[in-house]
Amino acid sequence: MFLLRRHTQNHQENDSSQQDAKVTELRAALGPLSGRGSKYCMDACLRRYLEARNWNVDKSKKMIEETLKWRSSYKPEEIRWHEVAHEGETGKVSRAEFHDQLGRTVLIMRPAMQNTASPENNIRHLVYLMENAILNLPEGQEQMAWLIDYTGFSLNTNVSVKTARDIIYILQNHYPERLGAAFLYNPPRFFQAFWKAVRYFLDPKTSQKVKFVYPKDKDSIEIMKSFFDIENLPNEFGGKATMKYDHEEFSRLMAEDDVKTAKFWGVDEQTFHNLNGHYGEEVVPEPIPLAPVAS
Repeated sequence: MFLLRRHTQNHQENDSSQQDAKVTELRAALGPLSGRGSKYCMDACLRRYLEARNWNVDKSKKMIEETLKWRSSYKPEEIRWHEVAHEGETGKVSRAEFHDQLGRTVLIMRPAMQNTASPENNIRHLVYLMENAILNLPEGQEQMAWLIDYTGFSLNTNVSVKTARDIIYILQNHYPERLGAAFLYNPPRFFQAFWKAVRYFLDPKTSQKVKFVYPKDKDSIEIMKSFFDIENLPNEFGGKATMKYDHEEFSRLMAEDDVKTAKFWGVDEQTFHNLNGHYGEEVVPEPIPLAPVAS
């Protein structure tokens, strides 16, 4: 047993050493970076891209370069809450006040609360909250969890397959390894057809992180208990806490976080506001390939 333990420890050390070497190799392949690109490409970031591409340096390099190009045009770090606040009036996507058992930031989504018809604005709102969730990750934590409540969900409130595909493309290609787990709570039967269409565009690794959970189902209850503190979990997800979305209070928190975001990225808010007249410009997401994204 001692020999087995030592062998396992040595194996882990070798893996860690090899991964460190891959990070160094990737950084060298990227070459000198400046400004926000340099700030974005921290070692933890490079690891996430390497993980997403099975530690292939060339594929990881291409993936990061595409992300840096996207971030340069879309400017997700310059989106401010007042630009997307109207999308969040119903609480269709919000950051929870609690974390999961692993300390991950939790995003709560309520598809039935869909309140607008603009795919571009819906995506921009989600990108803003992704950036905000990352900003609020505890030190040493790279991933987040999604709680998606399908209560009241209908075909009238469903986003199109194309919009879902666009969202998946951005999340998989520009936020790799950010999703730790997604819990689809109480989806209706007709959702299965939509899921089959969407799943085609999901990387198999991402697909495995999606968990279907149902009220009063024994296995589902155990899944939720293993990932969340039931005392903090809202009762609509089978927990004991009562939670009501307060748009005014949430807006106040987001405005405070906007200041943190500007400081982190070195954005001079006043100068930026004066030059543009607003915080950032509407940017249409890049074209989305029809084929599923390979890992």
